Amino acid sequence: MIQYHSYAPAEGHRLAHDPLNAIIAPRPIGWISTVSDAGARNLAPYSFFNLFNYSPPIIGFASVGWKDTVANAKSTGEFVWNLATDSVGEKMNATSAALPADTDEFEHAGLTARDSELVRPARVAESPVTFECLVTDAFQLRSAAGESVDTWMVLGEVVKVHISTELLGDDLVYDTARAQPLLRAGGRGDYFLPSNEHHRYMERPKPLSR
Repeated sequence: MIQYHSYAPAEGHRLAHDPLNAIIAPRPIGWISTVSDAGARNLAPYSFFNLFNYSPPIIGFASVGWKDTVANAKSTGEFVWNLATDSVGEKMNATSAALPADTDEFEHAGLTARDSELVRPARVAESPVTFECLVTDAFQLRSAAGESVDTWMVLGEVVKVHISTELLGDDLVYDTARAQPLLRAGGRGDYFLPSNEHHRYMERPKPLSR
């Protein structure tokens, strides 16, 4: 029989580190680029990120605290998601620094800004996959009691996708492991990488006949 360590989050987890972000893991990084109304570029990573719909494709990220990324996305209605890979991991991490609003994180981290086609925010040229997005919703989270939480959720429809052809095989299937995306885990700075050695394939069950 499984023995459990049980706790109510409001009363504390009684562990060395909050386990939630280690349990819901690994998670893709929301490496989000935006631009302010005045034209200042911004680039920051968010570990609360995921895909929420196929058609239209909708992705979203959550920011703990009101930050420039949320302000820019809500004001302009646009953002770009950039795939954070192992090869640019240190530069991605550099963009997480708390910098003045007028600081260009592209320049701070030594990254190249590439113009997008349908939105104003720049893409990270070193990233092999980028999504140009239009904001569909932006709102503050609330607790079950209806109290405001200091976290903001931003959802966006992907209107343009850019994929490096090096990540597409002869069968034109995207190779997740080859891209080496950094996946956020628990702890203060733990990340994982996918590998084909740990690839497991499972088809969905077929509908039961009636």
